[in-house]
Amino acid sequence: MRLKKVLSVGFTMALAASVLIGCSTKDGAEKTEEGVTTIEFWAAPNPTQEAYWKEIAKEFEGENPDIKVNVSPMKESPTSEAGIQSALAAKQAPTLSENINRGFAAQLADSKALVPLNELSGWDDVITSRNMTETIKSWEFSDGNQYVLPIYSNSMLFGWRLDILKELGFDEAPKTYSEVIDVTKKLKEKYPDKYLWAKTDLADPTAWKRWFDFYMLYNAASDGNSFIEGNEFVGDKEAGLQVLSFVDELREEKGLLTREVTDPFETGVGIFTDLGPWTFSYWDEKFPEMKYNENFTLALPPVPNGMDPEQAKTFADTKGLVMYASATKEQQEAAMKFIQWVYSNPENDMKWLEKTNLPPARDDLAENEEFKAFMEANPVLQPYAEAVPLGVPPMDNPKFNELQTYIGQHAFNKVVNGEITPEQGWEDMKKAIEGDLE
Repeated sequence: MRLKKVLSVGFTMALAASVLIGCSTKDGAEKTEEGVTTIEFWAAPNPTQEAYWKEIAKEFEGENPDIKVNVSPMKESPTSEAGIQSALAAKQAPTLSENINRGFAAQLADSKALVPLNELSGWDDVITSRNMTETIKSWEFSDGNQYVLPIYSNSMLFGWRLDILKELGFDEAPKTYSEVIDVTKKLKEKYPDKYLWAKTDLADPTAWKRWFDFYMLYNAASDGNSFIEGNEFVGDKEAGLQVLSFVDELREEKGLLTREVTDPFETGVGIFTDLGPWTFSYWDEKFPEMKYNENFTLALPPVPNGMDPEQAKTFADTKGLVMYASATKEQQEAAMKFIQWVYSNPENDMKWLEKTNLPPARDDLAENEEFKAFMEANPVLQPYAEAVPLGVPPMDNPKFNELQTYIGQHAFNKVVNGEITPEQGWEDMKKAIEGDLE
């Protein structure tokens, strides 16, 4: 589910636009017959998500014969983001689309391509009826608007090799930095060839990789500080230094491994790693011996000493739905009616969860009776449900790829490699980010 790097379009836009002109309706909708408004909905280029939206659209149309919802897969040319940009350039944007993360939404909002959803009648009803008051807070953009309705939220958790922890004398996953360091020391004493965190990405500056190491730790240490709001760097220096110093101490204890190792967590070379809910269907096929609460467990990111580990924030790998400004007022009203209908009934989120295994972005996912049977049958997903309100989405800046690259280039990767002090890393990173934001 990780976002591909957003590419500058150019000639690709022109090529994709020529393809799109023949398969999308102008301005995202048309009148197919008198009294019926048609809206175009682009689903993620994923068969399960397309199937879900086609089923939902058919049910909606049965109750709302004055609105037709055409569902089709989002074009990828060469990425879904480039496909959307091409459609916009060709004036062939849909009415609605899913598969939008907050960073890409900032690019679209910056070019006035999106409708501020909070300005539409019915928005507050959607938030209330879906029970997502807490989850939606971190999605607010720096201009005070909400451009994206999050559909799912993978609040990322860390996996721990519980079997190895028990061999070291620990019955549960450590929750604070000092506990993690203690585990690392005991691990290296007993197993010199094992590591706490074995992952090549720790030394790779690629932008999206920071979501699954730096941001998970930073969101926990800073209580969800935005880091960058719009065009302003608002990073919490104390929290940032705590994260970098923690990683530096792990390096000093020889707890980090950045060379290539095949399946390091599954084979026990490393005992700590980020895990998303998509992992477990893969494990069912390739690593059936991996059993939840037997040889691995899940936990929120560890926090600096003195913080409450039970309320640790984390990075949310999450995407949502947007409405395009090219739609007419009539089409916008019809689209909002569709959104309200979908999210007024938790049964629709239950269908989504069954088809996709992606946790709906609801505050009550862990408690709502509608999801109880599913969670009991899939206990490994329960911690993700509980963590939904604790997830922090990507920054709302159009240049998020460049800005996140600086985190690795100037700070995180260099600290991991022992090339720089945490203090110098923070200052170098801050300088690079602020220079690009000017």
